[in-house]
Amino acid sequence: MNLKQLTYFCEIVETGSSALASARLYVAPTALSMQIAQLESELGGLLFDRSRRPMELTPLGQHLFPRAKEIILSNARLKEEMRGIASGERGRLAIGFIRSSMSAFLPRAIRRFREKYPGLEMELLPMQSELQPSELLSGRIQIGISRFLGKYDKVDGLDYLPLVEDPFVAALPENHPLAQRSLIKAKDLDDTPYVVYPKNKQSHYAEDIFTLLRNAGGSPTAVHEAEEIHIALGIVASGLGFCLVGKSVAAAKRSDVAFVPIAGLASAASIVAVTSHSRLDSISKSFLETLIELYS
Repeated sequence: MNLKQLTYFCEIVETGSSALASARLYVAPTALSMQIAQLESELGGLLFDRSRRPMELTPLGQHLFPRAKEIILSNARLKEEMRGIASGERGRLAIGFIRSSMSAFLPRAIRRFREKYPGLEMELLPMQSELQPSELLSGRIQIGISRFLGKYDKVDGLDYLPLVEDPFVAALPENHPLAQRSLIKAKDLDDTPYVVYPKNKQSHYAEDIFTLLRNAGGSPTAVHEAEEIHIALGIVASGLGFCLVGKSVAAAKRSDVAFVPIAGLASAASIVAVTSHSRLDSISKSFLETLIELYS
């Protein structure tokens, strides 16, 4: 039983005549009859009661018809989907991202990308930079949006595309005495409790930020811990302390948090797109092109 046989069978049923079906399919009546005979032989019974005029479906034919239609429609949908994937218009793109990139950086890129490929299925998975390489190599994600402070080790088999240098700013409660300043020093924050994030033993990012403040002349006192940046900002908004975030986070324009630059910080964070050598398909390349258009 093949797709051609099922197509011929359904055409006869829908037109009510072998002659009409052969004309619509542009095949010789003998070729159509041969295909139907082969199908009946495979199924072990007749599909049409040929003693009646017009022909009627046998119980076997009645059982086959809706299932044959379903197979034909499913095949057509599959072809359309595969053609869309081949052209880059359809398919799936899984992105692993650091949570801070969702403040403004990543949504802007996704909006631009969706304008080009509205039929694409996107899966967005928050994960720390240290966890993204294994997910890329396994194929769980196609692109990782990572944040690194200073030099970082590159994993074999992965490509790293630097996009943005994101300087750090202090996130302070809106009513904090320093909130209205245009620039502060690290030591100005010594009397304000420090909110450490992310609280994760697999990440050294929190320790690197802490070191950055100390090297700039500050002596921060860690009082609170947060699992991720949005919880940290919630603690700040509650008036319980301050934290350091990338300037890109300030683009979200929270009304309950002030973002103030700090003088003397030695480095900025790098936002980097990470991809796998062996899993960079046309859809992933298109998203990288969108990131380059916006940020490189």
